[in-house]
Amino acid sequence: MNELKTGARGPADPAAYELRFQSLHDAEHVCAFPCDAAGHVDMDALSDSAREHYLYARIVIGHEFATPAVIVSAAH
Repeated sequence: MNELKTGARGPADPAAYELRFQSLHDAEHVCAFPCDAAGHVDMDALSDSAREHYLYARIVIGHEFATPAVIVSAAH
């Protein structure tokens, strides 16, 4: 799977979940962002680029990306 992972987790951030946006047009294109169990993304913890990707993905739900899903992070 070709996955665009944005945002980095530091040692003090034990986030065990990701909010994943699956492309509606390319099964291999996924945007994933660290989040809590309820799907809340800490936008202040994202880099400028990751924040831009996250906001874009939210705007194009239903056009480019499916409704996001909260999943257990592959790192955990």
